[in-house]
Amino acid sequence: MKKLASCGFTADDFQLLVSDMLFRNKSVMDALTKYQQTNASVCNSIAKAATTCGCIKINTSKQDYSKGNTLYEMANLSKTHIEGKLCDKCAEHLEKEMGSNLFYLTSLCSIFDINLYDIILKESKRIETLGYYTLR
Repeated sequence: MKKLASCGFTADDFQLLVSDMLFRNKSVMDALTKYQQTNASVCNSIAKAATTCGCIKINTSKQDYSKGNTLYEMANLSKTHIEGKLCDKCAEHLEKEMGSNLFYLTSLCSIFDINLYDIILKESKRIETLGYYTLR
């Protein structure tokens, strides 16, 4: 198993590390269900930061794009609906849950012999090419 380096650690290194660790969740069904479970945990961590801790407030409202004439202007009018900032405890918990989610996403990549770094590159290229027209 590769040792983690504080600098120079790549998506490929991470995928190799995850592949080395895959023994309990090598089945695609195990990886799929764990990926879905960790995705729910990410959402739950965000909700708990707002409802249990209170370090953030989620203040939803309709996005108002009426003052924007171009996609760029409309994008600048978009809101996250989050007020405040995650406290250290909530940020640490959310990072842990996101890390688990990333682990299982990467395990699915390995199971299907798809390179995570290639996905990142292709998605970056799509974003660069389409810009605001990706409409995400």
